[in-house]
Amino acid sequence: MKRLFLDANILFSAAHNSEGKSAFIIELAATGRWKIFTSAFTVEEARRNLDLKYPEKILSFNKLLENMTVVAECSGLPFPAGLMEKDRQVFQAAIRCKATHLITGDIVHFGKYMRKPAETFGIIVMTPAQFLNSL
Repeated sequence: MKRLFLDANILFSAAHNSEGKSAFIIELAATGRWKIFTSAFTVEEARRNLDLKYPEKILSFNKLLENMTVVAECSGLPFPAGLMEKDRQVFQAAIRCKATHLITGDIVHFGKYMRKPAETFGIIVMTPAQFLNSL
């Protein structure tokens, strides 16, 4: 079974746009198609940004979290060479939960790792559109 780790921007997008691809990925998880994970760090980052930009979406954000497992960060796990420090803990949390995929909209920091599992310890890094198109 696929195990998806969702980055903060995916959580933010899903809460902000319930009709978007990020929300659809979470919706499909509720049907048992795959399992969804995120980390306490990504939850806090998404919550902080929602609170600043769309505070009325916090309730829907909390509802989305009910459909996923939140894991703690874990330093000391591997990460791809050249990954920025703030993104390392995201990647390490994905490793910790044995994710098959890391779903992110952050192509600035994760773009060079997308769809290169040989460089990302077997994890397939993808945008929501790439993931949905791969099904």
